[in-house]
Amino acid sequence: MAKVELKQPVVKEIAEVVNGAQAAVLVDYRGLTVAEDTALRKALRAEGVSYKVYKNTMMKRAFEGTDFAQLDELLDGPSALAVSKEDPAAPARVIAEFAKTAKALSMKGGVVEGKFYDENGIQAVAAIPPKDQLLSKLLGSMQSPITNFARVIKQIAEKNAEGGEAVSAEAEAPAAE
Repeated sequence: MAKVELKQPVVKEIAEVVNGAQAAVLVDYRGLTVAEDTALRKALRAEGVSYKVYKNTMMKRAFEGTDFAQLDELLDGPSALAVSKEDPAAPARVIAEFAKTAKALSMKGGVVEGKFYDENGIQAVAAIPPKDQLLSKLLGSMQSPITNFARVIKQIAEKNAEGGEAVSAEAEAPAAE
């Protein structure tokens, strides 16, 4: 069997992994221990991110004609690919968090929603909170003015009610004499 025939299934696998992906991050994993690598894979799986080590030439072939072809210049040395189809910031966020304890791990760069980010840019993407946190912050900021308005209206109504009782008590006092 020719070498090309052996490589085609791997290229097809990579192409399927990145097809419809929101984000892909290239990682330099040199120096990670087996335990660290296992922990990283577990953390990425928990966020719905696929992570696998592929040969650079295979990734280049799979990326041809896609937004991920922008990663070709970073395919130098050992590379692992972290891909997310749901949360665009998840791969960068999980890897950046993990890299705080595993100093050997570093991000080379990535493509998020079709835009290329170098190492510094992908670090900025990693700072974006998860979607559910962003939605809860948005909802909280939308509810805050409404809640404050309701409190003010309630206080005004209570004050008027107290003031109305005092007026009616004064009005009744002269009538009782």
